[in-house]
Amino acid sequence: MQNFLVPTKDEVSAENQVIFKNLKKGLGFVPNLYAYFAKNETALGDYLAFQGRKSTLKAKEKEIINLVTSQINNCHYCQSAHTVIGKMNGFTDEQIIEIRKADITFDNKLDALAQFTKSVVLNKGKVAQESKDLFFQAGFSEANMIDVVFVVGDKIISNYIHNLADFPVDFPLATVL
Repeated sequence: MQNFLVPTKDEVSAENQVIFKNLKKGLGFVPNLYAYFAKNETALGDYLAFQGRKSTLKAKEKEIINLVTSQINNCHYCQSAHTVIGKMNGFTDEQIIEIRKADITFDNKLDALAQFTKSVVLNKGKVAQESKDLFFQAGFSEANMIDVVFVVGDKIISNYIHNLADFPVDFPLATVL
């Protein structure tokens, strides 16, 4: 059985060491997910650039997508990390559970986003017209739809990496649903 270990700063390339230093300065630590990406020469920088691209979506909206996608993909690492980030963006523990279930009672527009995200992930983009209509009726645009897919893609990358390597979660553990 392959044992997937998270590399230390000394075990990664000089370029990735610089990224580690910047992450530590900005976040206070290097999350295991990011450290694991550094096993590949370019993956960490590529992923951070992709993740940091400009978006038409607000931070709370991106967290809806991150939490719904991570729940569907059963990635406990990302569920845990985005529970912390969701709280930083003003969601309560109860709201985060609703978000992960894609059954939001506290905001109709965010519920439409959660439902749309769930449909995108489960159906690999082949979303029923009714689901698209509800998304647009809630006030989202085609530019927003494109950004939803970008955030889903970002989260699928991190979900799959963690689900494959199963390295330790270094955030407070999210409730298992």
